[in-house]
Amino acid sequence: MRQPLRVIISGGGTGGHIFPALSIAGALQRLEPDVQLLFVGAEGRMEMTRVPAAGYEIKGLPVAGFDRAHLWRNVSVLWRLLRSRRMARRILRDFRPDVAVGVGGYASGPTLNMAASLGIPTLIQEQNSYAGVTNKLLARSAQRICVAYEGMERFFPKEKIMLTGNPVREQLAQCKLSHAEAVLKLGFDPVRPVILIVGGSLGARTVNESVYSQLDLIGQSRVQVLWQTGGYYHDDIKQRLLRRGCPANVKMTDFINHMDEAYRAADLVVSRAGASSISELCLLGKPSILVPSPNVAEDHQTKNAQALASRGAALMVRDADAMEQLMPLAIKTALDMAALHSIADAAKAMALPDAATIIAREVLSLARKA
Repeated sequence: MRQPLRVIISGGGTGGHIFPALSIAGALQRLEPDVQLLFVGAEGRMEMTRVPAAGYEIKGLPVAGFDRAHLWRNVSVLWRLLRSRRMARRILRDFRPDVAVGVGGYASGPTLNMAASLGIPTLIQEQNSYAGVTNKLLARSAQRICVAYEGMERFFPKEKIMLTGNPVREQLAQCKLSHAEAVLKLGFDPVRPVILIVGGSLGARTVNESVYSQLDLIGQSRVQVLWQTGGYYHDDIKQRLLRRGCPANVKMTDFINHMDEAYRAADLVVSRAGASSISELCLLGKPSILVPSPNVAEDHQTKNAQALASRGAALMVRDADAMEQLMPLAIKTALDMAALHSIADAAKAMALPDAATIIAREVLSLARKA
């Protein structure tokens, strides 16, 4: 009798790593219902709650990122890394996976490095158009590297690369509402364009301040704005709005529970340029203005945004220019139907659907060869 295949999925830290990991896990279960899955994450990071909430077991490592600004603090970081490598080796020997998958984030380094040293096949899923240091190191021993952008052979061995796209949250493409129904459900006028502004679950300070500073301009315009501030900034902005007032055509919230409906209602999306967000925008064919975060490794969000902007699949505003340029450009673009259609068509052309299933098939193929 054939034993169930066993797969470890490692990584996390942000939704941009966790959503693809969960999507791959779901695809593995659809293709191989008796597959046994174990996640490995970093202690104290969001995967330690999000993964169990999705119904999967997870083990935590004490690994942390290097502090480039305060090098002396990295003594403890190195100690944590050594402990994490030992713990990863023990987890791998106890679980005995047929294959290990890394989706990026602190935990994927020690887990996949130890897996390779034990002769376990490894697969890397690189979400960004500019590969991170950890994945470039892990690529040396990986059997397969799944990427979302063309031209990644400048980072990885060409013979290992597979262009798959990034897995996205499956429910986003399953919204049953029409555009008009989604707009009405949000309490907006279906005749007027809707701008959706998102900065991630915690929020984006520059994006929030760019909206706040232009509330008078927004209030005088024909657009309607659904503004997700993120949890970190919500209370402060709420108090400021209570003092100064909020235009009737702006709805502010800390978190959007039904992103599928928000995307369906949006005529234009303003977002950071994380890999998962970009993949969602392309899959749904949504016109967007991307504001890359400058506070990320290797400035990879700027490279992500440029990959779309160079093809007319998005507009880009640099973080340093956002206060002055973002909302005037957003309002102008949202009222220009020709521009919206052009950007949407170009974004849709860059979409790579079924990424989770394609990656899951490759994972199972590696597992069966082990």
